[in-house]
Amino acid sequence: MKIVIVTDAWQPQVNGVVQTLKQTYAQLIKMGHDVFLITPDGHCTIPCPTYPSIRLALFPGRKVARDLKNINADAVHIATEGPLGVAARRWCIKHNVQFTTSYHTQFPEYLRLRLPIPLSWTYAWFRRFHNKAVHTLVPTQSQQQRLQSHGFNNVHVWGRGVDTSIFKPDNPQPINLPKPIMLNMGRVAIEKNIDAFLSLDLLGSKVVVGDGPDLEMLRKKYPKVLFTGAKFGEELASWVAAADVFVFPSKTDTFGLVLLEALACGVPVAAYPVTGPKDIIEQGRTGYLDDDLKTAITNASHLNHFSNQDDCIQFAQQHSWQACTQVFSDLMHNNRMNKTVPSDTIINHQFWCL
Repeated sequence: MKIVIVTDAWQPQVNGVVQTLKQTYAQLIKMGHDVFLITPDGHCTIPCPTYPSIRLALFPGRKVARDLKNINADAVHIATEGPLGVAARRWCIKHNVQFTTSYHTQFPEYLRLRLPIPLSWTYAWFRRFHNKAVHTLVPTQSQQQRLQSHGFNNVHVWGRGVDTSIFKPDNPQPINLPKPIMLNMGRVAIEKNIDAFLSLDLLGSKVVVGDGPDLEMLRKKYPKVLFTGAKFGEELASWVAAADVFVFPSKTDTFGLVLLEALACGVPVAAYPVTGPKDIIEQGRTGYLDDDLKTAITNASHLNHFSNQDDCIQFAQQHSWQACTQVFSDLMHNNRMNKTVPSDTIINHQFWCL
């Protein structure tokens, strides 16, 4: 099958959306599909307002239209709602071409943190964008229910995976700091709510691994916290494996790939009981969720012994990118065959991508 994926989020960005699409692309190729990517590469770009490290394509409509026409794909998947996604959606509607979309990021909540825009306005725009799609794909059942409550149609679950050949408990980074080691990993930005973690009075040491627009501000605000900057691959995994607790303070993620990566390293998770963590973490076994983040961290720090480490690893090992991509491939096939499947079919078939 010939599949085109349109995404405004792409390398050199480092985030869950890019990681998901890279893994999906690689697995689709292994399955024998012809996959074409339409990304900001080759377009004139400008920095995203309030987030200059993200580059947005400038007036991409003509080139996107030409690329889609020339590719003549069996299935078109629009992964993001940026300029490229808008241009691809416009072309598909104009030429009566069915397409799917995915909802990776809770943009209404993100925008509300940065700009005084009512959530109802942005949800109305995103609902209009996605409801023209045959399927809108989300990573968890709770996110599916969330969008359905806002009037989104044909929402289906497409789970996430973890590369356990990289993320494993082997060779932890030596961190010569008082224990327990409480670690956060990911994009250092306001929407990740990292300040809620760093401001807590806790015994032990706090470590933040990653880069982002708020890194320097947080470094100055919290001089006792170890900020490592961005790490990649096995080095990144070694930092995670060295932690006693993985702290995930975000309240706006749709999933949080880093949760599976931490579990694969045998590290229990402390988080709020929100979309993402509540779909993944088993209370008292692979972590703790609590509206009081300090309570969650304290309880999770008591789980890091051999039996709970094994529970974390075993859970992560049940999630493969190959199985998740098979769900994606099946939905692309349904799109190609002009079929609409009930929204609970994918959940019952393979919600956790086992």
